[in-house]
Amino acid sequence: MSTKTDKAFRDEAVRLALSSAQPYAKTARDLGIKETRLYTWISNHKNEAEQDPTKKEDIDLLSEIRRLQKENMRLKEEREILKKAAKFFANEQK
Repeated sequence: MSTKTDKAFRDEAVRLALSSAQPYAKTARDLGIKETRLYTWISNHKNEAEQDPTKKEDIDLLSEIRRLQKENMRLKEEREILKKAAKFFANEQK
């Protein structure tokens, strides 16, 4: 792989990791790289973002997307639990 390809792969891996709701470790496994390598790339990317305001905004947006995806998953799980509880109690009263 050329350096340009390596950089493109690194950038895409970091973007995937930061924008996905799945754990970084799973993203690394899916991409066929070591977890520590992905964590290093993310750390380097965040350090670069501190120096470049446009990258900082991207990191903030990706982090917010990740937070909202996790919150959305949690809320869906809670809704399913409440639906099951409501169904259970409705059957109990019959």
